[in-house]
Amino acid sequence: MLCAHLLCFAVMFLLISKRLHGQKMGMDLFALGNFLLGSAYVLQLLEGGPAWSPMSVVNHTLTLASPVVYWLGAMRFFGHAVPLLSPLLVFAALYSLAQVLVQWSLGPVARYAMLSGGSALLFFVMALTVIYGARTFAKDLYGEMVFFAALISGICVLNALKFMKLLDGGLDALQMDRQFQLVFYIYMSFLATVLPPSIVWLVLRRLTDQLRHIAARDPMTQLLNRRGLTEALQLSFNQRRAEHAHLLVVDVDHFKRINDTYGHHAGDTVLCRVAEILQATARRGDLVSRLGGEEFAVICLHTDFPGAMHMAERLRAAIETQTIDIAEGGHPLQCTVTVGVSQGFADAHALEAALQQADAALYRGKAAGRNRVETAGPSMATASYA
Repeated sequence: MLCAHLLCFAVMFLLISKRLHGQKMGMDLFALGNFLLGSAYVLQLLEGGPAWSPMSVVNHTLTLASPVVYWLGAMRFFGHAVPLLSPLLVFAALYSLAQVLVQWSLGPVARYAMLSGGSALLFFVMALTVIYGARTFAKDLYGEMVFFAALISGICVLNALKFMKLLDGGLDALQMDRQFQLVFYIYMSFLATVLPPSIVWLVLRRLTDQLRHIAARDPMTQLLNRRGLTEALQLSFNQRRAEHAHLLVVDVDHFKRINDTYGHHAGDTVLCRVAEILQATARRGDLVSRLGGEEFAVICLHTDFPGAMHMAERLRAAIETQTIDIAEGGHPLQCTVTVGVSQGFADAHALEAALQQADAALYRGKAAGRNRVETAGPSMATASYA
């Protein structure tokens, strides 16, 4: 039954990886790991018991290679481009050679103990990696990582106990302890049943997060779009309810003239460069968004009105002093922006009113000559920018 679970899930992982195309998220390696472990159990059944033969050497190598492949698959799931073929072949060759040397020098008990001890060590490293990931690069999957760490720790402990039993009583003692063998088999069957659906759940979770990320981002500049800005602002206010924010609407001056003179490709280059400058100049934690066309928004969180005005001036000056290389014109281009600043607000539902205020201030700045910062007065809450 355990072999059937492993091999069936190996086929399922492989089919899923084929559907993921360029971004396989390690599913092809999880399929390979299941196949290696399933094949090792098939060879173990064919052996019928501890033995010294080429089949046994292959069995032990496949058994210990499977957690290595699982670990590499996990690294790929989290976006690390780790190689597979060369480290796997090197590991298989070295461990096969180590088996021959240990068998000839120390005997069969030492070879089987080496397998259990090596398995315990590898699963211990995997558990530590998962715990580290839950605290660093996989904070968004904290609950899932703790769950995986607990499961991996269980198989680590069982292999460590098996290692000690082998050293204490040899192969005969292990064969006689039927209760331990039953617990080991039940736990492995449990893992083979629970882990594959859990891995599929992680892949679906990651795909869903990616779709949510795409839906919240402007495809050209990768800044937040209007929807993403609203969601991020709501999240910020939920975390710090008493803080105030100010909205800055940033509009590129004479953008139509840039498009008409240099072409739309140059216009896109200008927008992308302005987005980079806004992102680099804004404080950490501030929200930067492209509202549409040549209009951007920066929400300064946890600041007062003088702080928002200072940030608006910093953004304006940073863009004015930058040159933008465009292929069509043959020379660097400089552009300016006008910035409208809203009154303070402390609720995501007040974003629309803040947009109206900042747009009205922006209109005044455009009418006054552009390349300037304008603020919204108390009476400007219902004005609009056309």
